[in-house]
Parts: sequence; structure tokens; C-alpha cells
Amino acid sequence: MSKNPPINPAVRIGHVHLKVADLERALKFYCGVLGFELQQKFGSQAAFISAGGYHHHIGLNTWESKDGSPPPPRSTGLYHLAILYPDRATLADALRRLLAAGVELEGAADHGVSEALYLRDPDQNGVELYRDRPEAEWPRTPGGELAMFTRALDLDRLLKE
Repeated sequence: MSKNPPINPAVRIGHVHLKVADLERALKFYCGVLGFELQQKFGSQAAFISAGGYHHHIGLNTWESKDGSPPPPRSTGLYHLAILYPDRATLADALRRLLAAGVELEGAADHGVSEALYLRDPDQNGVELYRDRPEAEWPRTPGGELAMFTRALDLDRLLKE
């Protein structure tokens, strides 16, 4: 492995673009259930959605996937899209939205550094909704290295937020 200097810490992943089979179905999930806002739409081929008026956090398109099927198991591709919520209360709101819409969770985990909900969108793309704990609360070894773990997340307790 190269000994190049690390990437600038100000670099961020700005958006993700998903291939979907049905644009309206995807918009009903991402805007209707999760609450993203539509910023721009190009007919039935593409849409750009975001939180807070940003040009787009998620692009959705049918350019190569209209009426298509999800990738088969054991193939390469996107494992999941992770959406970061600012705090525990907004993650709890996301869980309430999912429950109200009848969206089934694949899992819910406490990783020590974060709390996460795992599900599938209508095109079977993996979606993680999560919130980070403050860095001062992250579990660490006696030597100071991260000591993440995976434990069940108490959904009833989360809903009380």
C-alpha cells in the first residue's frame, strides 16, 4: 500500500446517485416516507432530492434501469446508502415514519460510535439511517484505538426520544 499522505479531512461525500426502476415509486419512498425534498425533476427519467434545500444529496434516475430488477445476490455494487441524522430525536422521527409507512427493518444496531436502522428501498438498495454519538463517547481500547461493536438497538427506547 502506498505511503501517500491522507486525504484532506475536509473532504466529504456530497451525494449518491441511484439507478431505480420506477422514479415515482422511488420519490414516494425518499420524499414521502423519509421526508427529503424534491429539488429538480427531469420528466420520468431523473430527480434530485435533498434535505435543507441543498442542490441534491440523492440523485435518482431510470437512464439505465427503467423497469429493471435489483442486482442478484452475491454481486458487486452498492452495499448501502447511509443517511446521517443530526441527533437521536431525528433518528427516532425517521423510525416513526418507517413504522407509519409499514417499511420493514432489516436490522437495528448500536455500534458504540453510532446507532443505526437498516432497511431496503423499493428498488432493494440497502439504506442505513443513523446518528453518530459525540466523538468523546466513542468506545476505545486502553491504547486509544476505536473499539466499535454491534449490539441490538433498543427501538422502544429510541421511540421515546
